[in-house]
Parts: sequence; structure tokens; C-alpha cells
Amino acid sequence: MLTRREWLQTARSGFGHLAFTALACGHGGGVRPARAEKAADSPRVSSDVVESSLSARPAQFAPRARRVIFLCMEGGPSHVDTFDYKPRLQADSGRSAGAGRGRFAGRLLGSPFEFRQFGECGRWISELFPQVAGHADRLCVLNGMHTDLPNHAQAFLQMHCGLFQFPRPSLGAWVLYGLGTTNENLPGFVTINPPRTNGGAANYASSFLPAVHQATRIGGTGQVSNLRNARHSASAQRAQLDYLQQRNRGTAAAQGGNPEIEGLISSFELAFRMQAELPELLDLSGETRETLALYGAEREPEANAGPRGLFGGMPGGGGGPSGTFARQCLLARRLVEAGVRFVEVTHGDWDHHRNLQESLRGSCTAVDRPIAGLLTDLARRGLLDDTLVIWGGEFGRSPTAQGDGRDHNHKGFTLWMAGGGVRPGIAHGATDEYGQEAVSGRMHIHDWHATLLHLLGLDHERLTYRHGGRELRLTDTKGQVISDILA
Repeated sequence: MLTRREWLQTARSGFGHLAFTALACGHGGGVRPARAEKAADSPRVSSDVVESSLSARPAQFAPRARRVIFLCMEGGPSHVDTFDYKPRLQADSGRSAGAGRGRFAGRLLGSPFEFRQFGECGRWISELFPQVAGHADRLCVLNGMHTDLPNHAQAFLQMHCGLFQFPRPSLGAWVLYGLGTTNENLPGFVTINPPRTNGGAANYASSFLPAVHQATRIGGTGQVSNLRNARHSASAQRAQLDYLQQRNRGTAAAQGGNPEIEGLISSFELAFRMQAELPELLDLSGETRETLALYGAEREPEANAGPRGLFGGMPGGGGGPSGTFARQCLLARRLVEAGVRFVEVTHGDWDHHRNLQESLRGSCTAVDRPIAGLLTDLARRGLLDDTLVIWGGEFGRSPTAQGDGRDHNHKGFTLWMAGGGVRPGIAHGATDEYGQEAVSGRMHIHDWHATLLHLLGLDHERLTYRHGGRELRLTDTKGQVISDILA
């Protein structure tokens, strides 16, 4: 029998082997993944694709949606004041919610906003969204959503990356990795006005995926300005870039291949090509007055003033006036129409712990008309059928009062989707009679991600990337497609 000292002496070389394996698979997304054998009956998107290429790739099966616009409401919108009508909560407002096992404590707070039924589907929608309510028959409302924690940073990261415990690629990065882009002169994944908090750049990063799959940020800190260099001609810039790329490729080759340098090379090439197309997309002056009015983008004088008019100098994630968000929604339409695969537009200030009546009304007013205008514009251009529009935040709010506001609630909340292959005019799932917890049609964030990928023609179990010795995916080891919401 070996003593402890003898066992350690025998096994110590194994520790070094384990450390070497971790180093080989670790830094900067790992070494180029080994080619994996594909089962004949189970093809997958594997990581042996050319990492520097963003060329369009076929879906794994027929997609219902070809592009995504995610309208992200940072801070956790109150579902019981917007899209999840609770008559019992109204009736019992002011009463104690009770306490004890399976209960929640506090004084019940009925919604101060009136709900009405809209559309042929009879969907109950709050007075806070009069314009979006006109699209009730287009909405697929998910009232059974739930996530793991009621903290902003963790919930926001989980909504975007599947997990919050470890760095993981964002949803948009996975989509771009799986499908590529249809316009090589534009980024395939764009985030407009992303927040600096609640995970910051991790919410749109590529993590261990090749760097070319991370989002291009527009707005927020480091806003886009003039992309063109007026001091040099295109040919002169091309010559400068060729020299720089030659040096970069030499450095990468000397290191036996470096994913970070390869990603840098690709990003420089994309940036050069973007000069020809992106400035025109950012310039809204070519839009008709009718289109600007449809979104509410005519409300401020700088509506046609290029990047400044798009963002108005507001910090990343800020709520901003309705005209600002309107121009961002209009830009999102222009981007997907030009071939961008995934666009996220963030609107902040939804963390309504206090002053619910005034603050929530202000947030909803800022986004209602622009969102309704976006849905109308996509539909009349024939884009809504294969564009998936998503609205929602990282969790919901409590049915109990926190002063004159509501606290966080991760056990039950609402998202809605429209277009892109979801069933229109339905409500899937439900929370309890007070809106505290999802009780039927429960849909975890992993299920939501699996369903989104399915709509895009991607199997969440087969969209994998080998990293650290494992085949990793957006949904980790969980998630199932919710077929009930598919058209």
C-alpha cells in the first residue's frame, strides 16, 4: 500500500500534464479546435469552420426567421403593469400578501394603470402601450418566463449569455457563428447603445468564440463618429492596411496561429469595408417624413443629423427621449434590411423601485410609438415574416409594494415576440393570480434560447464549440424548444 508521500511523488508528473492541457486550451478562447467527427445522422455546426470568415452559412434545417431585432429593456419591466393582467391583484390591492412556505410577504399593490382587451385575440394590454396594443394580433406573449436570480447583473448576463457564472459568448455571437452574415461590408451583429453596467461588454462579446463574432457597438461610450478618413484616399488607406495586416499575419504565424490576432485582422478588414456602406445607413436624412413620423423620430430637430441625431450624447443604456429611441429603432430596421443578422437596441431606466406611476409611464411612453412604428414598417416592407422582433428585460417586478414602487421578481415575468415564425395573437404560459410566479407554460431562459435558435434554423444541442476540452453551447446542458409558440 502506498503512503501519502509516495502517492504524491508518483502522481506529481500528472499534475504538470493537467496544467499544460489547461494552458493549451485556455487563453483567449483556446487553440484552434480540433476537427470533430460528425455522426451521419446528427450533423452540427462545428468549430472547424474558417474562423476568419463571416460568409453566410446554411442553417441546419429550414429557418422560420432569418434575422433578429432584440429590443432590450434593461432593469426589469413590470409585467403586472404592462402585459400580464391580474384582476385578483387589483381586487386585493392593499391587503397583506401573507407569509410562510411558498408565499411572499408584503402589501399587495394593484396596478395603477387600466388594462383593456385589444385585437381579435382579445389580448389584455395596459394603457401604457396604446400604440403597441394596435399590434396585439401580431404578438406572441410569453407570460411564463422565469430565470435563476433576482439580481440585475446575473439575470442580465444570463438573458444574453445563458450563464452568468463564467464568461460565455452572447446570444448574438452564437447566431453569427452559426449562420454568418449576408453582407460582408457590414458587421453581422450590432448592439446599439449597450449598457456599461450589468456585465457591460460581456453581454455582446464572443468570449471563447472567434473574435469576429462579437458585436459592433454603436452609441453609448465611444459613439460612432465619421467613419471616413477625409485626409487619405481609399487606395492610400488600403495600402496602409495591407502593410499592417502583413505584420499582423507574420506575428500570428510566428506564434503558430493566434485566434486573437486573427480576430484583429478580420476586424480591421471589416472596418475598412464598412466605410463604404455604414455611413449611409447611419444617415436618416433619406427617410421620408412619413416614415420618421411613424417611429416618432420627427420629435427632435436633430432627427436627420447622422450619428449625433441617433444618440443625442446620452450614456450607454440610458432611457433618453422618445425621439432618440425612435431613431435607434429606425436604424435597426435599416440594418437588418441591409443584411445584418442580429441587432440589439437597449433602453434603460426600467428599475422602478420607486415612483412607479410616473417613472414607468415615462419609460413606456419613450418606447411605445417607436416599437409600434418598427412593427408596422417591417410588415409593410415584407420583412416581418422572417424577422424575429423581441421585447423584454432580464426579469419582472413583484406584485407587492416597495414604497410606491416594485421590487425584483425572477420567478415569473413577461417577454413578447413578433414575426419570425412565432404564433401571432397568443399568450403562452401564465403566472399565479397575483403575478408572483410562473405556474403554467413555464419557460426558462435556456428554453427561450433553444426556441430562438430553432426559429433561426439552428439546433441548440448541435450548435457547439470545443473549448477547454468540452463541446460548449449557449444552453449549457439544458433547454428545450417550446413548440407551442411556433407558427
